[in-house]
Amino acid sequence: MTDSIFALIAEELGRIAADKGEVMPPLTADSRFLDGDLPIDSLDLATLLVVLEQRTGQDPFREGFRQFTTVGELAALYTVPA
Repeated sequence: MTDSIFALIAEELGRIAADKGEVMPPLTADSRFLDGDLPIDSLDLATLLVVLEQRTGQDPFREGFRQFTTVGELAALYTVPA
């Protein structure tokens, strides 16, 4: 995983949490999105994916859904060819 993609995900998750009045816990590659400690829901996750596409110019989901559960797995989708 590249540090820049991880940093971008962390930045956006922090913004999403702050907008909801939540505090983002420390983020690691193993942080789980929907069934872990992150204060986000499925709508927040969809928002994150849209922002990542806009900021990176990449859409790893263009050919269909790709499974990911953790921050590290999502970052990996943006660092390898889709």
